[in-house]
Amino acid sequence: MNRITAKTFRSLGAALILSGMMTGCTVFPSKEAPRVMDFPVPEGLKISDVARPQSLRIDTPSASEPFNSKRILAKPEPWEFRVYGGVRWRDTTPVILRDMLTGAFRATAGFGDVIMDTGPGNADLTLATEITAFHTLSHGDRTRATVAIYAQLITNRSRETLCARSFAVSALAQDNSIDSIVQAFGNAGEKLAEGVIGWAKACEAGQAQSFSGNRSGQAALM
Repeated sequence: MNRITAKTFRSLGAALILSGMMTGCTVFPSKEAPRVMDFPVPEGLKISDVARPQSLRIDTPSASEPFNSKRILAKPEPWEFRVYGGVRWRDTTPVILRDMLTGAFRATAGFGDVIMDTGPGNADLTLATEITAFHTLSHGDRTRATVAIYAQLITNRSRETLCARSFAVSALAQDNSIDSIVQAFGNAGEKLAEGVIGWAKACEAGQAQSFSGNRSGQAALM
Protein backbone atom coordinates (compact mmCIF):
# COMPACT_ATOMS: atom_id res chain seq x y z
CA MET A 1 0.00 0.00 0.00
CA ASN A 2 2.83 2.38 0.89
CA ARG A 3 4.62 1.56 -2.39
CA ILE A 4 1.45 2.24 -4.37
CA THR A 5 0.85 5.48 -2.49
CA ALA A 6 4.39 6.75 -3.08
CA LYS A 7 4.22 5.86 -6.76
CA THR A 8 0.88 7.57 -7.05
CA PHE A 9 2.20 10.73 -5.39
CA ARG A 10 5.20 10.79 -7.70
CA SER A 11 2.98 10.49 -10.75
CA LEU A 12 0.61 13.13 -9.44
CA GLY A 13 3.51 15.50 -8.69
CA ALA A 14 4.95 15.10 -12.18
CA ALA A 15 1.52 15.78 -13.69
CA LEU A 16 1.11 18.93 -11.58
CA ILE A 17 4.55 20.22 -12.58
CA LEU A 18 3.84 19.64 -16.28
CA SER A 19 0.44 21.25 -15.92
CA GLY A 20 2.02 24.24 -14.23
CA MET A 21 4.59 24.64 -17.01
CA MET A 22 1.91 24.59 -19.68
CA THR A 23 -0.30 26.97 -17.74
CA GLY A 24 2.61 29.36 -17.31
CA CYS A 25 2.73 29.86 -21.08
CA THR A 26 -0.82 31.13 -21.25
CA VAL A 27 -1.79 32.66 -17.90
CA PHE A 28 0.79 35.48 -17.87
CA PRO A 29 -0.04 38.15 -20.47
CA SER A 30 2.55 38.79 -23.17
CA LYS A 31 4.39 42.11 -23.16
CA GLU A 32 2.59 44.77 -25.16
CA ALA A 33 4.27 45.47 -28.49
CA PRO A 34 5.86 48.93 -28.80
CA ARG A 35 4.50 51.56 -31.14
CA VAL A 36 6.03 51.15 -34.58
CA MET A 37 6.86 54.34 -36.49
CA ASP A 38 7.62 54.97 -40.15
CA PHE A 39 9.96 57.37 -41.92
CA PRO A 40 7.70 58.05 -44.91
CA VAL A 41 8.40 59.35 -48.39
CA PRO A 42 7.77 63.12 -48.25
CA GLU A 43 4.58 64.31 -49.87
CA GLY A 44 4.52 67.16 -52.35
CA LEU A 45 8.05 66.78 -53.73
CA LYS A 46 8.46 68.74 -56.94
CA ILE A 47 8.48 66.62 -60.09
CA SER A 48 11.58 67.23 -62.20
CA ASP A 49 11.17 69.26 -65.37
CA VAL A 50 13.80 67.16 -67.12
CA ALA A 51 14.54 63.54 -66.27
CA ARG A 52 18.11 62.30 -66.57
CA PRO A 53 18.22 59.22 -68.83
CA GLN A 54 20.53 57.29 -66.49
CA SER A 55 19.24 54.67 -64.08
CA LEU A 56 20.09 54.98 -60.39
CA ARG A 57 20.56 52.37 -57.66
CA ILE A 58 20.08 53.39 -54.04
CA ASP A 59 22.37 51.40 -51.77
CA THR A 60 21.41 50.68 -48.18
CA PRO A 61 23.38 53.24 -46.14
CA SER A 62 26.21 52.05 -43.95
CA ALA A 63 25.92 52.83 -40.25
CA SER A 64 27.64 51.89 -37.02
CA GLU A 65 25.94 51.40 -33.67
CA PRO A 66 23.74 52.82 -32.33
CA PHE A 67 22.38 54.01 -35.69
CA ASN A 68 22.25 50.49 -37.15
CA SER A 69 19.15 49.56 -35.15
CA LYS A 70 15.39 50.11 -34.86
CA ARG A 71 15.71 52.35 -31.82
CA ILE A 72 14.62 55.99 -31.89
CA LEU A 73 17.53 57.86 -30.38
CA ALA A 74 18.10 61.03 -28.40
CA LYS A 75 21.45 62.60 -27.65
CA PRO A 76 21.06 64.80 -24.56
CA GLU A 77 24.82 65.16 -24.15
CA PRO A 78 27.70 65.00 -26.66
CA TRP A 79 28.92 61.77 -25.00
CA GLU A 80 25.56 60.07 -24.38
CA PHE A 81 22.76 58.41 -26.35
CA ARG A 82 19.36 57.52 -24.91
CA VAL A 83 16.48 55.50 -26.32
CA TYR A 84 12.82 56.55 -26.48
CA GLY A 85 10.91 53.85 -24.62
CA GLY A 86 7.87 51.95 -25.91
CA VAL A 87 8.46 52.91 -29.54
CA ARG A 88 10.72 51.93 -32.44
CA TRP A 89 11.18 52.43 -36.17
CA ARG A 90 9.52 49.84 -38.41
CA ASP A 91 12.97 48.66 -39.55
CA THR A 92 16.58 49.58 -38.97
CA THR A 93 17.62 53.16 -39.60
CA PRO A 94 19.63 52.33 -42.76
CA VAL A 95 16.66 50.49 -44.28
CA ILE A 96 14.07 53.20 -43.58
CA LEU A 97 16.43 55.86 -44.93
CA ARG A 98 17.09 53.82 -48.10
CA ASP A 99 13.37 53.27 -48.61
CA MET A 100 12.60 56.96 -48.14
CA LEU A 101 15.28 58.11 -50.58
CA THR A 102 14.23 55.52 -53.15
CA GLY A 103 10.62 56.62 -52.95
CA ALA A 104 11.59 60.29 -53.13
CA PHE A 105 13.77 59.80 -56.23
CA ARG A 106 10.95 57.89 -57.89
CA ALA A 107 8.36 60.50 -56.95
CA THR A 108 10.37 63.34 -58.49
CA ALA A 109 11.09 61.36 -61.68
CA GLY A 110 14.56 62.86 -61.95
CA PHE A 111 16.19 59.70 -63.34
CA GLY A 112 15.15 57.19 -65.97
CA ASP A 113 14.79 54.39 -63.41
CA VAL A 114 15.42 54.08 -59.67
CA ILE A 115 16.05 50.71 -58.00
CA MET A 116 17.17 49.42 -54.62
CA ASP A 117 20.31 47.41 -53.99
CA THR A 118 18.09 44.47 -52.98
CA GLY A 119 16.75 44.13 -56.53
CA PRO A 120 18.33 42.07 -59.32
CA GLY A 121 18.57 44.84 -61.91
CA ASN A 122 21.62 46.81 -63.03
CA ALA A 123 21.94 50.59 -63.04
CA ASP A 124 24.22 53.24 -64.50
CA LEU A 125 24.81 55.05 -61.21
CA THR A 126 24.84 54.23 -57.50
CA LEU A 127 24.01 56.51 -54.59
CA ALA A 128 26.10 55.29 -51.64
CA THR A 129 25.60 56.91 -48.25
CA GLU A 130 26.86 56.68 -44.68
CA ILE A 131 24.71 57.72 -41.72
CA THR A 132 26.54 59.98 -39.27
CA ALA A 133 23.51 61.25 -37.31
CA PHE A 134 19.92 60.11 -36.85
CA HIS A 135 18.78 61.35 -33.45
CA THR A 136 17.23 64.24 -31.55
CA LEU A 137 19.17 67.04 -29.92
CA SER A 138 17.83 69.10 -27.02
CA HIS A 139 18.37 72.84 -26.64
CA GLY A 140 16.69 73.89 -23.42
CA ASP A 141 13.04 72.92 -23.82
CA ARG A 142 13.35 72.68 -27.60
CA THR A 143 14.07 69.42 -29.42
CA ARG A 144 15.37 69.01 -32.97
CA ALA A 145 15.43 65.88 -35.08
CA THR A 146 18.81 65.71 -36.80
CA VAL A 147 19.82 63.56 -39.77
CA ALA A 148 23.28 63.67 -41.33
CA ILE A 149 24.81 61.58 -44.10
CA TYR A 150 27.90 61.43 -46.28
CA ALA A 151 26.86 60.75 -49.88
CA GLN A 152 28.73 59.59 -52.98
CA LEU A 153 27.41 59.33 -56.52
CA ILE A 154 29.29 56.55 -58.27
CA THR A 155 29.32 55.47 -61.90
CA ASN A 156 28.94 51.70 -61.95
CA ARG A 157 30.94 51.05 -65.11
CA SER A 158 34.22 52.46 -63.80
CA ARG A 159 33.34 52.64 -60.06
CA GLU A 160 34.53 56.25 -60.14
CA THR A 161 33.10 58.65 -57.57
CA LEU A 162 31.57 61.49 -59.56
CA CYS A 163 30.69 63.67 -56.58
CA ALA A 164 30.83 63.45 -52.81
CA ARG A 165 29.11 65.62 -50.27
CA SER A 166 28.00 65.76 -46.63
CA PHE A 167 24.44 66.70 -45.77
CA ALA A 168 23.14 67.71 -42.34
CA VAL A 169 19.47 68.56 -41.85
CA SER A 170 17.32 69.24 -38.83
CA ALA A 171 13.72 70.09 -37.97
CA LEU A 172 12.21 71.46 -34.78
CA ALA A 173 9.64 69.34 -32.92
CA GLN A 174 6.52 71.15 -31.69
CA ASP A 175 6.86 69.53 -28.28
CA ASN A 176 8.57 66.57 -26.62
CA SER A 177 5.84 64.00 -27.35
CA ILE A 178 6.89 61.04 -29.46
CA ASP A 179 4.39 62.00 -32.14
CA SER A 180 5.99 65.43 -32.51
CA ILE A 181 9.45 63.87 -32.46
CA VAL A 182 8.59 61.47 -35.29
CA GLN A 183 6.95 64.28 -37.27
CA ALA A 184 10.15 66.30 -36.90
CA PHE A 185 12.14 63.38 -38.30
CA GLY A 186 9.75 63.34 -41.26
CA ASN A 187 10.27 67.06 -41.85
CA ALA A 188 14.03 66.60 -41.69
CA GLY A 189 13.72 63.73 -44.17
CA GLU A 190 11.92 65.99 -46.63
CA LYS A 191 14.74 68.54 -46.48
CA LEU A 192 17.30 65.77 -46.93
CA ALA A 193 15.50 64.27 -49.92
CA GLU A 194 15.22 67.63 -51.67
CA GLY A 195 18.90 68.39 -51.12
CA VAL A 196 20.21 64.99 -52.17
CA ILE A 197 18.01 64.77 -55.28
CA GLY A 198 19.01 68.24 -56.49
CA TRP A 199 22.68 67.53 -55.86
CA ALA A 200 22.61 64.13 -57.60
CA LYS A 201 20.92 65.52 -60.70
CA ALA A 202 23.37 68.42 -60.90
CA CYS A 203 26.32 66.08 -60.38
CA GLU A 204 25.24 63.69 -63.10
CA ALA A 205 24.63 66.58 -65.47
CA GLY A 206 28.17 67.83 -64.88
CA GLN A 207 27.00 70.87 -62.89
CA ALA A 208 28.09 69.87 -59.41
CA GLN A 209 30.52 72.80 -59.22
CA SER A 210 27.80 75.40 -59.73
CA PHE A 211 25.35 73.54 -57.48
CA SER A 212 27.53 73.04 -54.42
CA GLY A 213 30.44 75.42 -54.88
CA ASN A 214 33.00 72.64 -54.81
CA ARG A 215 33.33 68.93 -55.44
CA SER A 216 33.19 67.94 -51.80
CA GLY A 217 31.44 70.31 -49.43
CA GLN A 218 29.13 70.56 -46.44
CA ALA A 219 25.44 71.32 -46.76
CA ALA A 220 23.57 72.36 -43.64
CA LEU A 221 19.83 72.55 -44.29
CA MET A 222 18.05 73.96 -41.26
